[in-house]
Amino acid sequence: MTDDDAARPPAAGPPPDAGLGTRASLLGEVKIVDLTGFLAGPFAGMILADLGASVIKVEPLTGDATRRSPPHFHQGDSAYFLSINRNKRSLAMDIKSPQGREILRRLVATSDVILDNLRAEQRIALGLGFDDLQRINPQIVSCSITGFGSDGPYRNRPAYDIIVEAMGGIMSLTGPLGGPSVRAGVPIGDITASLYAAIGTLAGLEARRAQGKGVHIDVAMLDCQISLLSYLAQYYLVGGVVPSHQGREHMSIPVYNTFGCGDGREVVVAANTEAMWQSLCRVLHREDLIGDERYLNPASRLSHRDELVAALRAETAKWTADDFYQALVAAGVPAAPINSIDVTLRDPQVVHRQMVVQVPHHGGGEYLSLASPIKVDGAAGEHFTSPPGLGADTEDVLGDLGYSSDEIAGFLTAGAVRSTHPDRQTQGAS
Repeated sequence: MTDDDAARPPAAGPPPDAGLGTRASLLGEVKIVDLTGFLAGPFAGMILADLGASVIKVEPLTGDATRRSPPHFHQGDSAYFLSINRNKRSLAMDIKSPQGREILRRLVATSDVILDNLRAEQRIALGLGFDDLQRINPQIVSCSITGFGSDGPYRNRPAYDIIVEAMGGIMSLTGPLGGPSVRAGVPIGDITASLYAAIGTLAGLEARRAQGKGVHIDVAMLDCQISLLSYLAQYYLVGGVVPSHQGREHMSIPVYNTFGCGDGREVVVAANTEAMWQSLCRVLHREDLIGDERYLNPASRLSHRDELVAALRAETAKWTADDFYQALVAAGVPAAPINSIDVTLRDPQVVHRQMVVQVPHHGGGEYLSLASPIKVDGAAGEHFTSPPGLGADTEDVLGDLGYSSDEIAGFLTAGAVRSTHPDRQTQGAS
């Protein structure tokens, strides 16, 4: 294989053969109660589980709603559910029942972290306010992930990804120049909150280690979207400029852009430095632009953005996308094709980093899924475990908490918990 072959985007098709996914072993002593559903909370729980934490997914008796999300299913589990719930155990329980509340208190007493996506009033009504939790376990780290946080005028409103993308200004920036606004292609409202929740939880565990007491982490999806505004918000706060739709361009760097080629395909270029700018000009055989007084520095290039981009696009139209991309890579100019997901998952770098892996399924066999992006040298733990069947671990978890077989049978009979343990014929409440 030549260097040019390596730079060429791989052919589309199914992902390549993959090995079993492997968890890190960094959080092997951490026990987490995950009360969350939908996306933001479960994704945060999976991040921590991928790092080795023991995560008990507490589900309602009917299960996390995403278990039934269409359109794709594997052995009865939705692809959506499979994507965010590996490496967890499932305890199916009615946390509003007296027995459920008692079980939950025992879980909190023996755990390090509790994750929830309950609004503040809901937490208090269920006896899960931080004051309540501290009376049970003074060292508990509590992380609440909600749309708008635990206080403020919107604290009792529900929220979803598209809501916080819109309210947080993200949608006003996303879309072609001049609009219309569109939501991001991935659910950044949820996923950003997941990442901040995981970061906050880890910081809470470190604070507990240092200070000997627990802490409540309050993560609002809207706050997280505001944080993503970064330099665009700073442009407004310092310069009074209200940015609008960014299209495929950069507000400050004309050559951080997308360029069409003669074969109808496009290549993304990020010529951020002076050296990269000059290399781009040489690749396009337009060395004359380097000395042009209109383009001598970043500020002048920005002042003459439209004519500069037009001149560059007139040149890129003479190339095929593959040839242009390869020439840029060879010249040290950051560039990329705009890959579809099927092509992305076959990219040589993605394959080398083992970002597509096999995950066991509780129904037998394996399925392909994405790996954790956190690679830790020398800290590999066990292989990924299956996203749990609903209530598959109920009896084991209750046994670990010290409940007797008779007590567990009583919980099942009362409909407080549900079990799908393979050794039990009666599943409890349905």
